[in-house]
Amino acid sequence: MSVMSAAPFLMRPPYMRSPGPQGRRHTLPASEFRSLSPEDAISVFEIEREAFISVSGECPLHLDEVRHFLSLCPELSLGWFEEGRLVAFIIGSLWDQERLTTDALTLHKPHGTTVHIHVLAVHRTFRQQGKGSILMWRYLQYLRCLPYVRRAVLMCEEFLVPFYQKSGFKVQGPSEITVGPLTFIEMLYPVRGHAFMRRNSGC
Repeated sequence: MSVMSAAPFLMRPPYMRSPGPQGRRHTLPASEFRSLSPEDAISVFEIEREAFISVSGECPLHLDEVRHFLSLCPELSLGWFEEGRLVAFIIGSLWDQERLTTDALTLHKPHGTTVHIHVLAVHRTFRQQGKGSILMWRYLQYLRCLPYVRRAVLMCEEFLVPFYQKSGFKVQGPSEITVGPLTFIEMLYPVRGHAFMRRNSGC
């Protein structure tokens, strides 16, 4: 099921019509949320690289991995566009185990019921505006509309734990995954536990 068909609040605004002899003119929507495609991969990677290399020296996903997941499971991604420009995004894939392992960094398990959120990143000129929290809220709302999704998981550095706790994630404990000297905390969001919200969300 695509993002567009599953969640009404992700529908694209229609183009605007302009009066006069010039006829119809396409105008980019001021703000748009949609799933990403492989064609968005370079824009995604540029934002990710700037956001993570300066902080941790490592990117969660390399460019070929971005293309990989946007080809296999684009419906588990969400991009925020301002006047046609990507300003923030989330990329996820399906996983089929209780905890994340190193295989979860590169694999998509089509029959899994857990969404592994690989990365959330915001363009540097749009940070400190609450966009990351808003995008995560919309993404979790969307996941509630997918009947096969029972939970969402992610791993993050310890200083980011409070940010994800504000979105409803719970600490699971230290992740078994390390990247060089970096260690991570694994966090869980129980999508299935929000049945009432799903029934009343219009899904």
